[in-house]
Amino acid sequence: MTDRSGRDDSRSIDPELLSILVCPMTRTALVHDAQSHELISTAAGLAYPIRDGIPIMLVEEARKL
Repeated sequence: MTDRSGRDDSRSIDPELLSILVCPMTRTALVHDAQSHELISTAAGLAYPIRDGIPIMLVEEARKL
């Protein structure tokens, strides 16, 4: 999905949103992995998926690293 600015929403995440999101398990910062469409919590060893540009911040939806 591409918005009016030409960005691919399924691959990008708003930097401001990323700055406030934290891992729901550890409350630590996340790292955006654009290639795998995930937000990585190194503290928890989990990768949260991003689907249609929306971070899915549920521990039960996360992939173990």
